[in-house]
Amino acid sequence: MRLVVGYLATPSGADGLALGVLLARSLGAEIDICLVLPDEEPVPTRIPVDSAYEDLLSDQAVDWLVEARATVPDDITVRTHLRSNESFAQGLLDMADEIEAEMIVIGASGDGLLGRHSIGSVTGELLHCAHLPMALAPRGMRHSGAKQIRTVTCAVGTRVGAGRLLREALRVSRRSMAPLRLVSLVPLDMSARRRSDTPESARQRAIAHAGEVLEEARSGLPEDVAVESVVADGANVESAVSKLEWSDGDLIMVGSSRLALPRRLFLGSTVSKMLRIVPVPMIVVPKEGV
Repeated sequence: MRLVVGYLATPSGADGLALGVLLARSLGAEIDICLVLPDEEPVPTRIPVDSAYEDLLSDQAVDWLVEARATVPDDITVRTHLRSNESFAQGLLDMADEIEAEMIVIGASGDGLLGRHSIGSVTGELLHCAHLPMALAPRGMRHSGAKQIRTVTCAVGTRVGAGRLLREALRVSRRSMAPLRLVSLVPLDMSARRRSDTPESARQRAIAHAGEVLEEARSGLPEDVAVESVVADGANVESAVSKLEWSDGDLIMVGSSRLALPRRLFLGSTVSKMLRIVPVPMIVVPKEGV
């Protein structure tokens, strides 16, 4: 199993690499650190770039990769790659295809709150077109003391039908020997209301339905899997997520929007809201194929 870590010589790059190390050690995987330099198409009005400058930039990028590799513990197999592409995101996708990687790992953009996710342009592009799972490191992940995945949380939503997500979560849980927690969020501002509903009756009905979804999800898992099920409700997605407890080493896995193309990622509104609150790494899984 190989993981592509999108790297820049920034705190965000260090966060992504730290998550890559955690995942590699827990899953028995290898790391491929990839730094993508811009490769812009020349246009007639463009001022020519001195080749000496391009060589200097390339040499500096090699130095950054050497420094990054030196921070990876000796128990992890690591390789470094320098690529050029008009798009950093496309460069990572091409790299992943070339080495048949199973996941892309990247850090949050630098303007987010410590311990939270912040979506930059590269991450945003990947989260709307990638064909393999994306692991997102929250800001400050480089300061984590976790050596192994502690718990795998899988957000199954409030509707039945999370086939690929459940399979991926189960695989991560088993490979890392970490317990699996199924979570269904009940944001009451998105719940269907009946005319006869009171706020409390609507809440209880939504929670009961979420519990049924969790039981349906559990029934599709092997009998030897120990699974914890949790329903978290709140006035909205953010308040529901805030009721969940997290520890260093935990991660959460979520599925793509129903708007996603088969076998592609597409970040939905619920997951976007979760990213503002969740303080642990998040793995976004592509939509089921057809």
